Amino acid sequence: MNKSEYPSKTESIIDIKAVGAGAKTFVLWREVVMAYVSPAIMAGIGGLVTADKGLQIASLTTIGGTSALIALMLGLWLRIRGGRKRWLVALPHLIVVGLFALMGAMFGLCAAWATSNLLGIIIPIDNLAWVDRVWIDFPLSGVIASTIVTWRWRIAVKTNFSSKGEDKK
Repeated sequence: MNKSEYPSKTESIIDIKAVGAGAKTFVLWREVVMAYVSPAIMAGIGGLVTADKGLQIASLTTIGGTSALIALMLGLWLRIRGGRKRWLVALPHLIVVGLFALMGAMFGLCAAWATSNLLGIIIPIDNLAWVDRVWIDFPLSGVIASTIVTWRWRIAVKTNFSSKGEDKK
């Protein structure tokens, strides 16, 4: 019996931990689900506490739906083009997340403007009570979704870079 044929207990534990510790990856459908569920639950709780039926309905429609749509679009862009942009990886984490949160708010404001103005041409806005809410719901959902997706994407990118040894000296 050669001692090298049978590893010690500590060597086998280290090997098991090394095999089980894989790099985190960015899975888009999970990010979209989290971007929908997080604001929808919080707004739903707020609607229950304040007994606001409009907020309860908006939590599942305009708030959660806008968050999911923005998370999907941003997540696709980050997966396809985000790795090619050096500044996304080089800048500090909070600056990148803050920039994308501002972009999400601006996209939400543009979507609110388009919804309230262009939808008013097709359908009389007096019949739609939820159109007044989009000025708050869309930008806030854009900020939340952009923050969640960008934060988690940056963590996945940094983890993958450091696990490949590119970040280590």
